Amino acid sequence: MSTEENKVRIRRFLKSVLRNHDLQDHEDIFALGLVNSLFAMQLVQFVEHEFGMTVEDEDLDVENFNTVNAISQLVERKCALPAGA
Repeated sequence: MSTEENKVRIRRFLKSVLRNHDLQDHEDIFALGLVNSLFAMQLVQFVEHEFGMTVEDEDLDVENFNTVNAISQLVERKCALPAGA
């Protein structure tokens, strides 16, 4: 799947939650105060389910989830790893 396809899926999810904000791919959803820690866990679950991957403890860094770009980059890194790596 391409980077842009990943971003479309991520944007769709975020838009369903952040209905009153036209989020740009580089905007930090945490710094803007648009989400809270409970939503952060929902976001992790979305990424795992939507992209068929496991978010490991070492991936649980706000820098991996604060923007559409960051989430997409995490997905690309994790999906590029060979199984068991």
